Order: sequence, then structure tokens, then C-alpha cells
Amino acid sequence: MPQTPMPIDQLTKPLVEIRDLKTHFFTDDGVIKAVEGVDLDVHPNRTLCILGESGCGKSIMARSILRIVDAPGRIVQGSITYNAANGRAIDLASARPGSRALRDIRGQDIAMIFQEPMSSLGPITKIGKQITEALLLHRNMSKPEAKEAAIEMLDKVGIPKPADRFEAYPFELSGGMRQRAMIAMALCCQPRLLIADEPTTALDVTTQAQILDLIAEFKNELEMGVMLITHDLGVVAEVAEDVAVMYMGRVVETGSVEQIFESPQHPYTRALLDSIPRLGAPRRRRLPAIRGMVPHPLARPSGCTFRTRCDHVISGVCDQVQPQLAGQGTAQVACHLHTPSEVQHG
Repeated sequence: MPQTPMPIDQLTKPLVEIRDLKTHFFTDDGVIKAVEGVDLDVHPNRTLCILGESGCGKSIMARSILRIVDAPGRIVQGSITYNAANGRAIDLASARPGSRALRDIRGQDIAMIFQEPMSSLGPITKIGKQITEALLLHRNMSKPEAKEAAIEMLDKVGIPKPADRFEAYPFELSGGMRQRAMIAMALCCQPRLLIADEPTTALDVTTQAQILDLIAEFKNELEMGVMLITHDLGVVAEVAEDVAVMYMGRVVETGSVEQIFESPQHPYTRALLDSIPRLGAPRRRRLPAIRGMVPHPLARPSGCTFRTRCDHVISGVCDQVQPQLAGQGTAQVACHLHTPSEVQHG
């Protein structure tokens, strides 16, 4: 587990402040509430891990920050405040998708590494050209300067013979090298915030460790904030300073990595941690599993969305009242088990 991080109140203001964010998809069958009221802060020089099962809204929330949610999805409520280096606060949620201000922020101030590089890199465009395009757009470089910087970045991310790989197409690279090329593209403009959407899911363990070390190295070098989306609790324990747990489009618990792993409060968080295999556990002991299934997105339960799978349901409360995040400092939990008794029974 990482060393004790610097208290957040000693840091500068957050890079990004997300408040009551709702991103919905309007389909023929109904409205899918992929993100439903998310509140989050992302701080400089800290790694925030977004944890949760597949389909809980992690990736859509991240894409909402950059305004790259595909139709028929759109932000219907909330704010995404980006605190720029010049002190200006920009609400990305209300910015026009094709506006110059938003294009300037994408790639330059906020960059994203996607889960599957083969679907994100242009298949018929050479790796070098895709990296230099970002440099030419955001860094006011000449073509020779951009090429030199791109080759240097490919070398920094550990790609052998970077000058040769500069001329390669994505299909000529292995999965690990494509992911490194994606990281090079994301980091070439030295962003203030890096969003990494499960960047190591399809990689072997050795390459995964190298990629995570690489991101951590650049984080410290550039003092950038990192939002790492994952469902791998081992990765969270290794790299996170802050953790947010999501379930069905909502954040159900936040805290430092120590708080989440040593004293989880939400039943969902506890169930996730209980499902981790542990050294020294009895050989034939079955791992605990979260009972039931995630509800269909078009049939969200009333009240607490986790109540259909929870072993601690409070009758007449959990099925009627949606819990809100509450707590002290960075430790917040959305659960009626942690609300005052007068709220539960009043």
C-alpha cells in the first residue's frame, strides 16, 4: 500500500470539481441513467481510483469530463468545473461540444488513455503522425520539432527503436506497445490531468506493472492529477491515494486508500473487498460473492439502488429514500446504516 499521502487541505484547489453530474442515454426502450448524480474532486499530484463493477458508469463519467459521450447520450444536469492554470474556472458540462475552449483543453490540459488502444488509434495512420498531430495543435511546434518530441516521448514510454516505431502502423505493434503509444500520445502535451480508463486490462502482469509505473513516474514528474478507472482492487491498493466506489451510476463511498481498505463503510465496498483472495486463507474456503445481479438499467430500484443485493436493508427506509454522500473530510458514504437514527426512523 502506498505511503501516507499529503492531506488534501494542504494541496491547491482541485483540478476538476464534479457536482451532481447526470449523463443519460435516451434510447427507444427508455432512458438509461448511466451517471446519476456524481460528486467528485480530482486533485493535482494525486491518483484517484474509480472502482466498481462493469457497467456502473465509470467510463461514461470520465467521457463526460471531456464531452466525448456518444449519442444518444448527453449530460442532462450538473457541472464539471475545470480550474485552469491561469486561475479561470471553466464549466465543461455547459461548454459547447465543438467550441474552441473545449478543443484547447482536450489533449492539452486533460488527456485520456482509452481501454482498448486498437479501437482508439487510427488504424491506417502511422503512430508518429498521430502523436505529432497533438503537438502541432497544442504546442506551437514546427513539424521537425514535433517529430523529435514524439520520438523522444516514444523512447520515454519504453518503446524500443522509437525512430523506427514512429513510422509504424498500430497493427504492427504488440498490445503492450500500442498501449505505450497511447500513453505517449496522451502525455506528449504534458497534461495537468490524465484520465486512464482501465489501461492495463488486456495486458499481461509484467506489462501491466510497467504501464502503472510509467504513469506514476509521469505523475510525479509533471505533478499532474490522475483519474484511474479500474475494477482491479490490487491495482487500487498499489497506486491510489484517493478512492471513489461507484454503483449504478452513483458514488457510494469515497475516502483515502487507507480508509477504504482498512475501514470500508458501505456494504458494497465491504463485499468487494471480501471477494479478494487472501494468502493464508483455508484452501477449500469459497470466496464470498455478492448475491444477486446488478439490476437492469431500465428498472432501477427505488430508494437505495444496492438494496436488492444488500444483507443490511432497513425496511421502510432503504426502499423509499435514496441515501446521499455524508461524512467527515474525504471519508464519505451513501448508506442509511450511517445516517442518524432519527433519519432512519423519523
